[in-house]
This record gives sequence, C-alpha cells and structure tokens, in this order.
Amino acid sequence: MTISPGDLTGDSAARDAAARDAGPWSTGAAGGASLRSASGATLVALSRSGDPAAANELANRFTKPAYLVALQLLGNPEDARDAAQNALMRFFARLDRLEPGRPIRPWLFTIVRNAARDLARRRSVRRSDSLDEAREEFGAQVIDTSADPEADRRRHELRRDIWRALGRLTPKEREILVLRDYQDLAYAEIAAVLSVPVGTVMSRLHRARRSLRALLEADYGPHDRRPGARRPEDSTDGRNNRGGGDRA
Repeated sequence: MTISPGDLTGDSAARDAAARDAGPWSTGAAGGASLRSASGATLVALSRSGDPAAANELANRFTKPAYLVALQLLGNPEDARDAAQNALMRFFARLDRLEPGRPIRPWLFTIVRNAARDLARRRSVRRSDSLDEAREEFGAQVIDTSADPEADRRRHELRRDIWRALGRLTPKEREILVLRDYQDLAYAEIAAVLSVPVGTVMSRLHRARRSLRALLEADYGPHDRRPGARRPEDSTDGRNNRGGGDRA
C-alpha cells in the first residue's frame, strides 16, 4: 500500500517552500534520519506546514498499524488494504483537526474503525480463515517466531484458532479485543476511540474475553488443557491501568 506525500500535504506552494527549507528536519540523507527519529507530534506539525518528507514519514509510520487494525476488524486482507488506504487519506485530510498533545494512534484508529465500518456496509466482507497473506506482508506483527519449532507451531495454532473465533464475535466484542489485546491501547485511549466511558470499556472487554474463551472451549475443549496454550486474557494481565501516550 503506497501513499504519495504529494497527495497528502497541502498546496504546491507550501510543499515547495518546505522542500527549500534547510532546517534540521529537512529532506536529504541527514534530514531523513532525523525524521525517522522524530516524534509523531513533530511529524504532524511539519506535515501541517507542508513538508512532504514529514508527510511521507508519517504515512510510512502509520500504514502498518492502520492496516493491521483494519485486518483484525474485517478479517480480509484485500478489504483491509482498501479500508486502511481510505483511512489514511482521511487522516491526512483532517490533520489540522488533531489537537496539540493528543495521542495520534487512538485518533487514527478511530478513523480506521469508521472506514472499516463504512466498507463493511458497502460490501459483503468475507472474513478469511488464513493469516498467510498478512504474515507475508507484516511478519512478526502477526506471527512471532522463535528457535523452538514446536513452540512456534503451538503459537501459530493458537493464533489461528483465536483469529477464527474473532470472526464469530459481535463487531463490538471484536473491536474492543483488537484495540486492547492486539494494539495495546490503554483504557482511556480505547474510550476515546469508541466514544464511551472507561467503565464501559472495562465491562465490554470483560464480556468480549469471556465470549472468546467460550468459543475456543466449545470448538477445542478447555483452553487451559491445550499444550503450551495461554488463556486469551493472559496477554493483558497486569497492565490494565497502563497510561496512554503517543507511541508513534
């Protein structure tokens, strides 16, 4: 999925002015390295001013997270690419609306969620049973590997089972699990994405995990008895009160 910064920044005069700028965040080898280490807030500010290199770095940094959220919500790689592309275009078109100091990822994920819902309403989205295409594109983001082939096999099977079970949850259950257990958002960040109180996030997450566990146990037997398996809720134990922030 490729997004041209020329399609995302402001008018051509602003882009030309930014290209002539010789400041510390300019284009070029040194400038490119600086942009790669820049904070999300810095990239947003530069993109707003019309810097094409900053817009490109911002797109590069958030293309993968946007796609993964769309994939986890829709379950189909082709539909996920379309939704993510649409969401990123909306993200850049609305960049001036992002309040200073507001975390970027929750704001972007709100846009991705809306784009995915819009696409699902327009199309008959078929959730894929396979993670192969996503794994080829984004590797460790979807499937981890280790030096232990047997452990890798068990993890792959567990993730495959969870992936399939996600497709059978309600949209509300699926999105809360995606935002918390896959994207690691704090409760307050999820509340902002879904426009609900934090208490609602907590109760909805509890119900979603319970539903997911029930599906897994109905299909495969008690989850705790499967060799090397961990309960779905184990992945987030001990960090439910973690603070948010811009992890761009």
